Amino acid sequence: MPRTFTFIGKTEDFTTDNGGNIVNTAFIVAPQGVIVIDSGPSLRYGQQMRRAIATVTAKPIALVINTHHHPDHFLGNQAFADVPIAALAETRNGIAADGNAFAENLFRMSGDWMKGTEVQIPGKTLNAGRFDVAGRSLRLVALDGHTGADLVIVDDSSGVVFAGDLVFNGRAPTTPHADVAHWLAALDQLDALTREASFKVLLPGHGAPTADAAPIRQTRAWLTWLSATMRDAAKAGLDMNDTLALPLPPEFAALPVAASEYRRSVGHLFPAAEQDALGAKR
Repeated sequence: MPRTFTFIGKTEDFTTDNGGNIVNTAFIVAPQGVIVIDSGPSLRYGQQMRRAIATVTAKPIALVINTHHHPDHFLGNQAFADVPIAALAETRNGIAADGNAFAENLFRMSGDWMKGTEVQIPGKTLNAGRFDVAGRSLRLVALDGHTGADLVIVDDSSGVVFAGDLVFNGRAPTTPHADVAHWLAALDQLDALTREASFKVLLPGHGAPTADAAPIRQTRAWLTWLSATMRDAAKAGLDMNDTLALPLPPEFAALPVAASEYRRSVGHLFPAAEQDALGAKR
């Protein structure tokens, strides 16, 4: 019988109270070992994860997979330094380039929970397609939009789609490396995966898992509104401060961290929208 488990993080931002436990991580108990999907935000988290896995199975950990290069998904790698760690090539490059800066930032936001955490770069490169590991056959789907490389893992044995941060549920999405047009296209592909006969559970990178595509629709709605807001504000000649002051629509006003993520997203996305608007006026 398929045995797939997840640790559900809080729908919050990083704080010294939650220690960065805001992310969903998971593991699959395969016939010949354990497959870990994302390792969390710190050495401490990764160590706790390993101890929890050991209460479920005595099988060895066969592989750790990082879905993308954001710190809450890979800074626990250090706790798995004795086993293979794998990611898409661009994710490996992103961790190598930005990992130390990410770790320093999390030290500022999460405090002592980050003690001893150092960057462990994945040593194995993954490619899209069928992937057999520890006696389990997975489908790896290479997409982008949330970052330059977002790995979706489909476990047909259990019917679970591990969507990473392409999907947020009950929390506003983060956009520091986003290409919204690509992200929306990726959501269309994810939506198709949830319509397959084998589909049972969608696990987002943040928020509760579901047995339907509702989190995909919620993520798409936020990104569509956000993109249109940036575009329309720039076309109307608003500056960044004006755009920051725009109210959230009722649909999103109560969404956890919506106000703070909107402010961050203006910083991430408005300059490009402004350049597009200026180009269109020439």
